[in-house]
Amino acid sequence: MRASKKAKRQVAMTSLRGHDVREIHISGAEGIYDGKEIARIVSQYAIRALSHQKGRPDSIIITVEEVKQKPRAIQSLPVTTLACRSPLQARGLIRKLLVFSGISDRAISTAFTVTNSSITMRGAALILCGSGRRVEPDKPRGIRVSRLGISNHADTTLSRKLAHRGMNNSTVKEAIILASKVAACRQVIAELCVSDDPEYTTGYVSSGRYGYVRIPHIKKKGEKKGGRVFFLEEGADIDFVTGFLEKTPVIIDSLSPCYGVRTIYEIIDRIDK
Repeated sequence: MRASKKAKRQVAMTSLRGHDVREIHISGAEGIYDGKEIARIVSQYAIRALSHQKGRPDSIIITVEEVKQKPRAIQSLPVTTLACRSPLQARGLIRKLLVFSGISDRAISTAFTVTNSSITMRGAALILCGSGRRVEPDKPRGIRVSRLGISNHADTTLSRKLAHRGMNNSTVKEAIILASKVAACRQVIAELCVSDDPEYTTGYVSSGRYGYVRIPHIKKKGEKKGGRVFFLEEGADIDFVTGFLEKTPVIIDSLSPCYGVRTIYEIIDRIDK
């Protein structure tokens, strides 16, 4: 499901005045479901699109597609919440997590340019971990992670684990599912995500090394900027990565632990010792 609305802004030109029509993303959702669940899920997606805090969309597109390839079963990433009090502190913590994951300063700087931009991409940027070069084929569109889901029994267990930590909601759950699929791609080293929702100020860094690390106060409330970045091996096969993320069906069928709040040193030391 993708819900959006068009925003018009006046632009001055040499001999006339016109309007620049820009699409604003309102809401999105995706999953892999049994056929008998389709009617219920379509209804849920429509309600979600119409009741989003970012406003009422003027376009809601819901696509139902048969998945003919058997989904690959994967395990979810471990979940941790990082102790963080401000966007300034978040920036330093992000840099530490990414550096310890093998990402260069140049690549991190490129990523911050993406996530700090007021013009958000529709998908994710692909950044090489060493050179910092962006390599997504279509930069305005980026890469859209698709064909992902979670089995019913894993979903029930994940809800219980998240409820125990006081964060059982669709935003957190869907982010964990997406991050787990991204981390399952062998040429992706890490991911950085900052939501462009002005009311949602918790982002994350995820990797196969440190898991899914939630970062509160990653930006100030009310800011519309945001973005998603996937850091790739320097010699990554871009066609392979794109094909896996956009076309290969993946479903979470087993779960890793959900931890509480930890400091950056507790997260790093727990893995690296």
